Amino acid sequence: MRRTVPLILAVALFMENMDSTVIATSLPAIAVDIGTSPIALKLALTAYLVALAIFIPVSAWVADRLGAKLVFRAAIGVFVIGSVACASSGSLLEFVLARFLQGMGGAMMTPVARLVLVRATEKSDLVSAMAWLTIPGLIGPLVGPPVGGFITTFITWHWIFLINVPIGLAGIWLAGRYLPDIEPAHARRLDMPGFLLSGIAASGVVFGLSVISLPALPPIVGVIVLLVGLGAGALYFRHARVTPDPILDLRLFRNPAFRAAVGGGALFRVGSGATPFLLPLLFQLGFGMTPFQSGMLTFASAFGAIAMKFMASFTLRAGGFRTVLAATAFLGGGFIAASALFTPSTSHAVIIAVLIGSGFLRSLFFTSAGALVFADVDAGEASQATAISAATQQISIAVGVAVGGGLLEGTSYLSGEPIGPGSFTVAFLTVGLITALSLIPFARLPKDAGSSVSGHRLRRPAGEEPPAA
Repeated sequence: MRRTVPLILAVALFMENMDSTVIATSLPAIAVDIGTSPIALKLALTAYLVALAIFIPVSAWVADRLGAKLVFRAAIGVFVIGSVACASSGSLLEFVLARFLQGMGGAMMTPVARLVLVRATEKSDLVSAMAWLTIPGLIGPLVGPPVGGFITTFITWHWIFLINVPIGLAGIWLAGRYLPDIEPAHARRLDMPGFLLSGIAASGVVFGLSVISLPALPPIVGVIVLLVGLGAGALYFRHARVTPDPILDLRLFRNPAFRAAVGGGALFRVGSGATPFLLPLLFQLGFGMTPFQSGMLTFASAFGAIAMKFMASFTLRAGGFRTVLAATAFLGGGFIAASALFTPSTSHAVIIAVLIGSGFLRSLFFTSAGALVFADVDAGEASQATAISAATQQISIAVGVAVGGGLLEGTSYLSGEPIGPGSFTVAFLTVGLITALSLIPFARLPKDAGSSVSGHRLRRPAGEEPPAA
């Protein structure tokens, strides 16, 4: 039973994470079929991210009100319905709306899955369980491009969405049969002003950055929406300070472990979130690879992520959260920066070795940071911790993609040359540095932070008594 819960949750999250990237490879074929352009169709990618940004903040309240298990199964159902709608779309508007519906399901699926895991798992087993839940988020984006390319080339793009139907139905059945029944918690009154402000803030930032980095609309539209989102965010911070029960309770940031996990994790994702965007472009634009060849090469990171699963608990027990997270942040940034040294003549074996190491460190970081989020959080605050961390993740990933795209465009503009190897060198070095800087919040933690979850115990001099409980 200890592995059954995280495995069921992981299958559902793998479906969502793969689907969110598999579409990128299929955009040209979909655009031809529904009579639009690939650039315009990128609005569908943005629509999905906007739905996540709007509805993730309210996921905690809904799960507390209706029960986490019920909401998780319903979220899978909404995602499956959205998938069928995507496959049936005949116009740009229909496809964008279908992707938005998918995003509504995904917005509830991911944070509520973490909430189910936390409430169904003992703290001492949380690291191992979180490792199973982390892997889909890392492997899905890597599997997506080659799978999307294969299905689109040899079958038809409709099946990148229809394949979610049997997976989703199986997930609903397995969740109903094996997930523990978690009674609804005492749900506070819905903070409607907070919901509106947080939704505008998060969706404005995500939509604005998406338009700037993937211009399907004039960039000025993205800038305006981004400023609106930042303004709504400032208003929400003011609102949350004076509201007894805000939809996202920022008072959780008084907890040092939670603050480091969310803040350091966001900084890490800004850097590492740019990598899945930059690597395929480097391999295709710089090295002349096909999308399928590029996807198969980047898939090497998945092997590192899988290997981490078997070492996460031991590593944290030996080193503790502070040491492991600071070290993986620094080394992870170094491996990302190493991609700046890739050239068309670089051996594929060397590239694969770097990507495997990067995937291992990234997976270990996300597993450790995900567990640290809940290490010192009370059971009654778990839903809030889940929603805040999930919302922060989406925003930081959008920032990462915008940073990666902005670096490429900026160096090209300054040099007066098309995007080339020099642009990628600057981009990888910069995002590697940003990733490494995430070690700062963790280095400031006490050595025994989150020890009830990691199992790490400090060695004491002979004869010294441990502090009183």
